[in-house]
Amino acid sequence: MQRRTFIRLSTGASLGLGLGIAQAQPEKGLPMRPLGNTGEQVSLLCLGGYHIGQSHLSEKESLRLMHAAIDGGINFFDNAWEYNNGRSEELMGKALKGAHRQRVLLMTKHLGRDPATALRQLEDSLRRLQTDCIDLWQFHSIKTPADVNMIYESGALEIARQAREQGKVRFVGFTGHYRTDRHLEMLAGDFDWDTVQMPLNPFDYHYESFAQRVLPVLVKRSIGSIAMKTMGGGMGGGKGVFLRSGEVKAAELLRYAMSLPVSTVCVGMDRMETLEANLASARDFTPFDEAEMNALRQRCLPLADGGKIENYKG
Repeated sequence: MQRRTFIRLSTGASLGLGLGIAQAQPEKGLPMRPLGNTGEQVSLLCLGGYHIGQSHLSEKESLRLMHAAIDGGINFFDNAWEYNNGRSEELMGKALKGAHRQRVLLMTKHLGRDPATALRQLEDSLRRLQTDCIDLWQFHSIKTPADVNMIYESGALEIARQAREQGKVRFVGFTGHYRTDRHLEMLAGDFDWDTVQMPLNPFDYHYESFAQRVLPVLVKRSIGSIAMKTMGGGMGGGKGVFLRSGEVKAAELLRYAMSLPVSTVCVGMDRMETLEANLASARDFTPFDEAEMNALRQRCLPLADGGKIENYKG
């Protein structure tokens, strides 16, 4: 196993988007943004970890896709302890052997609501990912008030603190895609979160809106924000839920999320052509203005009623 020393970019950042986020773009590379107050710069596009571990991808195909993502400028990889029964982490560990590890800020997530589970899943992730330090470790899928209470009261947070002190993790965050109240309750607790991951898309704007309720809090507190469910989510190699509606295109959904004051946009990509298209969108990114943002939101409104198309919000 190898301890990773992340290589920081020296590119000068310019204030972009008019939305309170600094953005830098290395020559012929992807735009880079600060990951909150961590001191790290991450690529505007993040590789989602679920899709690279699906059974329809061979190990060779998965590794090839991850290496192409790195070569294309993606320096932030997402994963989770439970993705594909651990296959996603195992494959990512193989992909990041050697010099590749130095080029990627590695994030994984866990379901630990008590100290024993959190510690066991942390050790599993370290072993599968073949590293002795995970850059970002996130409490995953916060759904209920009980989740919030357990994390704060069971001692699970102490495991995160100890892991950070021991150098097993560098930063700590949380994720969820159900209710905005849970995110706000997590943020109200006595812990300095480094990052938060949440759904951000034009449908979200109309129901249980993370963009309206949670994102402004993160911007105000300079907490790293990771957008997910940009395409609505989709398993088994199929199109995201929003794309299946036929009302919107992948490029405009990606551009919408990137136009928000987020650190990065996490997207699942299990085909080389999808990766290449998303890299091109990120590389050529120019933000929507407010009128364009509102026009897309209004186009999505008929399908957004009550969150019926955002089935992941429960």
